Amino acid sequence: MPGARLTQEERRLIAAGLTAGLGYGEIARQLARPTSTVTREIARNGGPSGYRADNAQRATVRRSRRSKAAAPRVPEGGASTGYGRDPAAVEEYATQLAELLAQLGMPRMVGRVLACLYVTNCGSLTAAELVQRLGVSPASVSKAIGYLEGQELVRREREEGGLRERYVVDDDIWYRAMLASAQRNTVLAEFTRNGADLLGTATPAGARMAEASVFLDLAGTDIVRAVQQRRRQKGNG
Repeated sequence: MPGARLTQEERRLIAAGLTAGLGYGEIARQLARPTSTVTREIARNGGPSGYRADNAQRATVRRSRRSKAAAPRVPEGGASTGYGRDPAAVEEYATQLAELLAQLGMPRMVGRVLACLYVTNCGSLTAAELVQRLGVSPASVSKAIGYLEGQELVRREREEGGLRERYVVDDDIWYRAMLASAQRNTVLAEFTRNGADLLGTATPAGARMAEASVFLDLAGTDIVRAVQQRRRQKGNG
């Protein structure tokens, strides 16, 4: 049950739970579903104030039909290549991953591009393949890739012969992204430390800045330590 798609009756129970003012966790417990499933379902179908069971059911049917229709056209290197995977299920998962990334603050198109790359077996696609798979403009893909590169989540590789670039995700992308985050924390820690000195640590504003500086510096150090520890574990594995 937890891995199966929501039924129309379950969607009606979700709508009833929202109307009754229940939290996502309580609704999930009543359905014997993960809270993340309920959260994604509500977020992608109008949010807590706009969720309608019948509309959500129709939207799911439409997405499923689009996935099945698009599956034969997946280019080489796409999500459905090999391993006996169900193309429709993989595409549905990529959609859910993109929605989750958007909820966590990532721009929606950026999340779609990252999710599309992340579920491929080879971990790379060209701009043309991303445009075809996502049904968006080359400019949208280019802008999203620029954002992901800035976050160290994607790198470029020139194809043999130098005619096209491929955008690549690999096992190290989250390490690089977390280290980039740690570096940003360090910069912000230094800036808030300067603010504390300027305002005076004896003042409420200065004390607030000083506390922020200490926390950001500690958070950056913890991130770097966690990345280094995981790399050592992988090296010994």
